[in-house]
Amino acid sequence: MTNPLHNAPLSALQYDDEFIQRHIGPNDPQVQAMLETLGVESVQTLIEKTVPEQIAKRDDLALEQAQSETQALAELKTLAEKNQVFKSYIGMGYHDTHVPHVILRNVLENPGWYTAYTPYQPEISQGRLEALLHFQQMVMDLTGMDLANASMLDEGTAAAEAMTMCKRQQKRNPSDNFIVDEQTHPQTLAVVQTRAEHFGFNVLVGNVDSLLKEHDCFGVLLQYPGSNGEVKDLTHTIRNAHEKNALVTVAADLLSLVLLKSPGSMGADVVVGSSQRFGVPMGFGGPHAAFFGFRDKYKRSAPGRIIGVSIDANGKQALRMAMQTREQHIRREKANSNICTSQVLLAVISAFYAIYHGPDGLKRIAHRVHRLTGLLASALKTKGYSLENDAYFDTLTVNTGEETASIYKAALDAGINLRLLDGKVGISLNETTRLEDVSALVRLFGKKNQLVDLASLDKTLQSQFHGIEESLLREDDILSHENFNRFHSESEMLRYLKRLEAKDIALNESMIPLGSCTMKLNATAEMIPVTWREFGGLHPFAPIDQAQGYTQLFNELEQMLKACTGYDAISLQPNAGSQGEYAGLVAIKKYFESRGENQRNLCLIPASAHGTNPASAQMAGMGVVVVACDDQGNIDLNSLDEKITQHGERVAAIMITYPSTHGVFEENVTTVCEKMHAIGAQVYIDGANMNALVGLAAPGKFGGDVSHLNLHKTFCIPHGGGGPGMGPIGVASHLAPFLPAHPVQPVPGTEAINGTISAAPWGSASILPISWMYIRMMGQTGMRRATEMAILNANYVARCLEDHYPILYKGKNGFIAHECLLDLRPIKDSSGITEEDIAKRLMDFGFHAPTMSFPVAGTLMIEPTESESKHELDRFIEAMITIRKEIAEVESGNWPADNNPLRRAPHTQDDLLGDWDRPYSRETAARPATWLKQHKVWPSVNRVDNVYGDRNLICSCPSIENYMD
Repeated sequence: MTNPLHNAPLSALQYDDEFIQRHIGPNDPQVQAMLETLGVESVQTLIEKTVPEQIAKRDDLALEQAQSETQALAELKTLAEKNQVFKSYIGMGYHDTHVPHVILRNVLENPGWYTAYTPYQPEISQGRLEALLHFQQMVMDLTGMDLANASMLDEGTAAAEAMTMCKRQQKRNPSDNFIVDEQTHPQTLAVVQTRAEHFGFNVLVGNVDSLLKEHDCFGVLLQYPGSNGEVKDLTHTIRNAHEKNALVTVAADLLSLVLLKSPGSMGADVVVGSSQRFGVPMGFGGPHAAFFGFRDKYKRSAPGRIIGVSIDANGKQALRMAMQTREQHIRREKANSNICTSQVLLAVISAFYAIYHGPDGLKRIAHRVHRLTGLLASALKTKGYSLENDAYFDTLTVNTGEETASIYKAALDAGINLRLLDGKVGISLNETTRLEDVSALVRLFGKKNQLVDLASLDKTLQSQFHGIEESLLREDDILSHENFNRFHSESEMLRYLKRLEAKDIALNESMIPLGSCTMKLNATAEMIPVTWREFGGLHPFAPIDQAQGYTQLFNELEQMLKACTGYDAISLQPNAGSQGEYAGLVAIKKYFESRGENQRNLCLIPASAHGTNPASAQMAGMGVVVVACDDQGNIDLNSLDEKITQHGERVAAIMITYPSTHGVFEENVTTVCEKMHAIGAQVYIDGANMNALVGLAAPGKFGGDVSHLNLHKTFCIPHGGGGPGMGPIGVASHLAPFLPAHPVQPVPGTEAINGTISAAPWGSASILPISWMYIRMMGQTGMRRATEMAILNANYVARCLEDHYPILYKGKNGFIAHECLLDLRPIKDSSGITEEDIAKRLMDFGFHAPTMSFPVAGTLMIEPTESESKHELDRFIEAMITIRKEIAEVESGNWPADNNPLRRAPHTQDDLLGDWDRPYSRETAARPATWLKQHKVWPSVNRVDNVYGDRNLICSCPSIENYMD
């Protein structure tokens, strides 16, 4: 047989090796078939009929041509090797750690875990919900708190959220003062100060006991142990604060709490910190899961997500996200916080770390770290050095005086990073530290030939806890739940991880058609660099000349993102979309302050906007003014004109999502931008839907002044079950001087007065290689092609479903953008079947549901993304059409309204194995499509009872018998 490639042109052979066709689902014949269904002759014709001419991009993206996976990985490896991974003893909340390999391979590198979406559909998320429940239990045990949430973005953000929660709880306390311990980590202090500035709070920094004598306050932040390593009893200070009617937050080190008296036992109201050192690489700053523990009485006001225990329709234990009225899409500007994601992937890794080691294993690690620290302290004292802190867990601050510079340089020469202070150096030991490391540290101090016999010195130490007073040692049990005391062999742990993974639906099972969430392929080649030591092993505050690879990566990624957006400058610091929104609004506010226009304190927000938009605006100190939408889902220009006339020069900005949250390219977007600029206001374009713009239109060119970019959407960072994410912002040149700064690791081109958004200078730096790889492998042509295919796939799905479900909004030529809204309200009127019933029934087909009831109640919002082939789209379309036929059976009366496959969905194996008295067959229940005979994902629980879970709020691990049942 003749090889069809034998006489093919070189370009065809080269294209065969390119990444583009692996990322994009439909091949050429499938594209042609979909175009025929739509009745258009070409993709270009579809784009011309969909994207408004006035915003259409005329030139090519300023990106290089695509590279193959092999080429891109080789280039990135060369770049990574420019990073120097020193032994890091800087501390300040970041520590080197060992990632257990069973967790590394089976969670962090496993798409079954990292491609899952936020567990809004609990019936197919029981695995990660169980893992998050263990995270909460771990935090509650170690902090001594009644409750904990399912993680926060970073320690600085958690402390800032604690401050605002304390203020909400202190309605009778008129003070706007917030007192911060002078030994708080500087990056945490900077995030707190930035947040406080825009809420109008006063942050007072110093000795807390002294400040409490002089000032009233609504809250206090303490660091435990202190940033200098000092360990002291906080009971007296907390009591003093409570007597002043203030609430107390303690920022604690998680590993130290294995040995130390818990903050809860000393009276703390809130405990925050980072779980990074529980098996998560430093990654030059992230992503890391912060923790947030709190008293039970604050549960209605606590930020973030809380996992709760409920029951399903048959009374079986089931887990879910509790109290969802807290979510931003419901409460909007009245939300407790603008954070709508967490760090699920990293939280479950840290929980699994605790499960794998168990309480005894964690105690061994903590004992060893502390014992080596005591040995180092004794050796340095033997050499004649004094310590700033005689009480410590893992950190020493050594008074080095005039020797400071020479010791610090000697450390660098030896491949060691210390914390450089004024006349002092800080040393924080960690899980990876060994006796030979302590010996190397000792040699840095004093005369080179002044030797210390560490072995003999160790024998002379008077107690096992050389630097901790006995009264500060914890006496209560930790992690006593059986699941923390069972899975300590690798085989047991491996099987446990697999059992949990099998309870969830992620992208490795099927498409996840969530509108506005862009669940596209997270390619393996993009994910490989995440666990390279050259990226994972760097401390975020290491000297920047050790991070030349990262520096180049940041510069190149910024250039790529500028090319994709049309903006003049990029900040990579915001570590979530919500933080990007906040950073963008703060930049706008700082810009107006620099011009003396302090009266601009209002933000116009369309009724269709993402819920985080109004929440972010109120966090930035802006009032929210809602602009109506017309019957076609567009911004109502008459309503906009009314708001402009009414508020005029008080308007700072408008926040719009483009294409709109309704799934259409609004024709009047440039008019909206012009109207805002005419009154001197700024235009914030939410980047949630950039997947429909890249290569076709640039927000920085058609009127936007600032946009945040969800790298976990358009630019392929995986959702990780609800995090990690990244939300960099792009800005026009006039806003560039107001991008966020950092107090420890300077960000080029920024000023400290701009404030700090995230704890690390470049946010979650270690996942930025994912987006770099994606853009590098797609190149100039591929990035545009991805956008075109996203629009094609969405329109194909809409056209195939429109005879069965009304499409709520369309553009002027009858096409949609990259997502569509199915209007289910007529179906509910005729049958009683709701969008939730359809969502649960889709689980029986092996699909995650589309987005429910947002932005319009009674709808489903579908976004297929460019990564799905026509074959997968057709499976989903078949499922939806089959469901519509089932609804017809209810409408006709053939199935009762309260006993049909939709109302009883999802169906579990227990349903089929039990007695069957339903008006439909077991086959209809469990295998409503032919492909399910080949492979079936079984929901592990029936429909979860949300009301029961909120009325009987339990957020800790149930007894082991519940798991066995």
